[in-house]
Amino acid sequence: MNFAKNVELIASPTNSGCIDVLVPRCLIGNGQDVLGASIDHEGLCPIKFKWSDGTISSIKGLKDSSKVPTEILLPRFVEPHAHLDKAFSWSRFPNLKGSYQEALAANLSEYQLRSKDELLFSIEKSLNLAFVNGIGAIRSHIDSFGKTAISDWDLLENVKTKWRKKIFLQFVALVPLDFWQTYEGELLAQKIAFNGDLLGGVIAPPFNKKRMFKSLLHLVQLANRVKCDIDLHIDESQSCPAAGVKLLLEVLGHVKNEISITCSHLSSMGLLRENAISHLAKKMARNKLKVVALPLTNSWLLGRKDRSTLIKRPLAPIFQLQKAGVVVSVGGDNVNDAWFPLSNFDPINLMAFSMPIAHLSPWDRLGLSPFTTSAAYMLSLQWDGLFQKGSPADFILLDSNSWVKALSERPKRKVVVNGEFLNELPNDKNSTLTNSES
Repeated sequence: MNFAKNVELIASPTNSGCIDVLVPRCLIGNGQDVLGASIDHEGLCPIKFKWSDGTISSIKGLKDSSKVPTEILLPRFVEPHAHLDKAFSWSRFPNLKGSYQEALAANLSEYQLRSKDELLFSIEKSLNLAFVNGIGAIRSHIDSFGKTAISDWDLLENVKTKWRKKIFLQFVALVPLDFWQTYEGELLAQKIAFNGDLLGGVIAPPFNKKRMFKSLLHLVQLANRVKCDIDLHIDESQSCPAAGVKLLLEVLGHVKNEISITCSHLSSMGLLRENAISHLAKKMARNKLKVVALPLTNSWLLGRKDRSTLIKRPLAPIFQLQKAGVVVSVGGDNVNDAWFPLSNFDPINLMAFSMPIAHLSPWDRLGLSPFTTSAAYMLSLQWDGLFQKGSPADFILLDSNSWVKALSERPKRKVVVNGEFLNELPNDKNSTLTNSES
């Protein structure tokens, strides 16, 4: 098949075009645009899609049912939780047992021995893969608790500047919570706030409740003072269900909070009874907490017990959280490192993996939103990912006419940024991709 053969490029300007495509109905912002158009059993709607000068100029439903488009059009994806700094370090620091404890030990060793060149290699290779795979924005946690933390953040500023026209980058300082109470923590927090990035940390049981409460309270107060949002690794565990988020809610009851707080993982909350999940989810919604579920890494690391296969696995209760009004997105988390040996910064691959784990179906609005609109909201992006007149012409085209085929066959794709097709891969000798994979 001649992929995207029905694309009509408009002569001037170059970042303009017209194409007949299938678009998820839930991603079309104005219902008036698709009146009379059919919607298939997978929620896909045939659309004539026009853009001019990098902006969507027209969206019209196709009423001729005999001419069904053969490509699916989606907004460029948002990765709400990554670890660019340690990606592709598996070969140097593997975790063959696949346990959380072994992953943590390998991670600490890798961080202590990591050179600037290795850090830059991981980040650049990750961004090149993400870019050609159709990712337009990434929030990445960065280990920041060592002597090189400040210089690492200087490097990150340069990376952000270099990539700003290709991928929107947002970084989170991943440190022990106690660090934010130190003088060095104060300096780093001010630097991060100035850059528009986030403060982070880990809350995992078992922990001393009194000490953790003090550390968490200080972090929330600090974040509000410097006007900087927070993203926490919280309850990434198979014990003490939801102990971390319960403590966070207790802290929020003692302080006026005006910043956004994201709870990443929240795995053990899924081990609570249904009534407890519902009660806690409603309380989280009232406090405007956001959640990033990470099914791939959680399914790999958690729920292990010697040579026994545990039937019940820790996983954020996505549907119950959505029902309560909590915004939930799904992230890929680790790539080829001690925490998770697989993955490749491919959002279509992430969706395919997540379907059997989390029962997220892309033909359902609440099954697709964690990968699209909710993820965009999580990063406070200017565009929410809904297609309507005036939206950016930033999208990917999949050479497939159904979700099942797209998630099963790894279809060819074309990426469009600011209205222009990416015809060539980035010139990066570290990239393992070939032209046939673009």
